[in-house]
Amino acid sequence: MEQIIHGVLLALHNIALVGCAAAPFYNRNLVNSRSQYGPKLFYKLDKVVEDTLQGNAPYCLFFIITLFITGMGIPLNHYLFHGALKEMHTVATIALIVKLAFVFGMVTIMAIIFLKINPQLSKLFVAFSEDSKPDSEKEAFFFKLRGRRKKLCEICLLFAIIVLVSSAFLGFGAH
Repeated sequence: MEQIIHGVLLALHNIALVGCAAAPFYNRNLVNSRSQYGPKLFYKLDKVVEDTLQGNAPYCLFFIITLFITGMGIPLNHYLFHGALKEMHTVATIALIVKLAFVFGMVTIMAIIFLKINPQLSKLFVAFSEDSKPDSEKEAFFFKLRGRRKKLCEICLLFAIIVLVSSAFLGFGAH
């Protein structure tokens, strides 16, 4: 039974890891495709971009929450069946520390994007219209915020890759 629970938790954990990496990867591709038109508002295109990027926020949160729950569940599962936490190899311990540090870095970036940048972008975008030319100052600030979000997403993608790679080293056996 322990192995079945472990397998389910690990499978869900791995799906969440892939989701955490996929979101910034696909967001980056969308943003890079949009950037070919430059920092000039194209209402319909930019609406799709904003709806897509901001619509992904709940998925990112779901994946991070799943990552935390399953990440805690794996050692707790071992504890329930053995009465002690599993002893870890030094390499696995270092990998866990690296993984946790970068997951917390991703959460920090997500908080900045979801709680600060996206609301500002939404507020600005409401002022734009398909039928009229945007105010140049608002348009410039809109694209400045988008640029900041893009840089943070690039960092988040790098962090997600580090999390994925460090996860592979968690399988090192105890000394």
